[in-house]
Amino acid sequence: MDLTECFAARESLLLEGALGERLKREYRLEFDGDVVMAGLVYREEGRRALEALWGEYAAIAGEFSLPLLATTPTRRVNRERVGRSRFSQAIVQDNLGFLRQVQARQGVQMYAGGLLGCRGDAYTGEGALGLEEAREFHRWEGQLFAEAGADFLYAALLPTLEEASGMALALSEFGIPYLLSFTVNRDGCLVDGTEISRAISHIDSLVDSPPLCYMSNCVHPTLLYEALSQPFNRTSAVRERFAGLQANTSPLPYGELDGSKDLKSSPPRELAGEMMRLRQLLPLKIFGGCCGTDGRHLREIARRIASPCRE
Repeated sequence: MDLTECFAARESLLLEGALGERLKREYRLEFDGDVVMAGLVYREEGRRALEALWGEYAAIAGEFSLPLLATTPTRRVNRERVGRSRFSQAIVQDNLGFLRQVQARQGVQMYAGGLLGCRGDAYTGEGALGLEEAREFHRWEGQLFAEAGADFLYAALLPTLEEASGMALALSEFGIPYLLSFTVNRDGCLVDGTEISRAISHIDSLVDSPPLCYMSNCVHPTLLYEALSQPFNRTSAVRERFAGLQANTSPLPYGELDGSKDLKSSPPRELAGEMMRLRQLLPLKIFGGCCGTDGRHLREIARRIASPCRE
């Protein structure tokens, strides 16, 4: 089944854990100044490390009979960055092609997605694009991923309503399931001050083919719980359309975490427990790990979402 059918049929889906932090800290890999992690597919040590991490996450998904969503390490790949780099636009297809090869070797229900990000700073909104600018700017990546045969598109760490809206307009053109994931603060708003509920309602009314769901990433579940508990987010739009979290292991705000030299991490059972508490607030479906997570965290999350009645 495709991801839309899987999302409708399954109570829980597992999203991969951290890639970037683990590639830097465990594998000691250096990233490109323009396309960041995406250049690793052209280096043997990079390919080995990526396959090892995806293989670890796939094994966890298989152990608990969960579908796995994995994405290309391409959040910082866009027309502007590729244009000034030493790489060609083939870097998009090459990253998806490599993930497809890994997918074929896993023997589990695994979906290969194309990861996109905002143009500017995901944590402050600096350099964000307006609606029409974003639509044109992000169509470039969306089309390349569509032509390469991505199972889904994942637009992550979106700090502003205007750029998120433009991305939705662009990604909705390709007939592929896509997810929109906001950068949110504990006050219940995106970085630009837009309430989560209003952002969802606005985008859903704007596009002919809305996202499969909305979610958040790089945020601790306790902060997201507080954000979603705000009275203005206790709406049907949030309850019915906000369905996932790719969790950071630290409850510190973005300003303190971004660029931190020390890895901030909480124990796997603690993180998974907070994610299950969040699930009591909303019927979330997609659970994964962001900065600070590793296989231990993802395995505990998988255990909890595979058998929620035991918790």
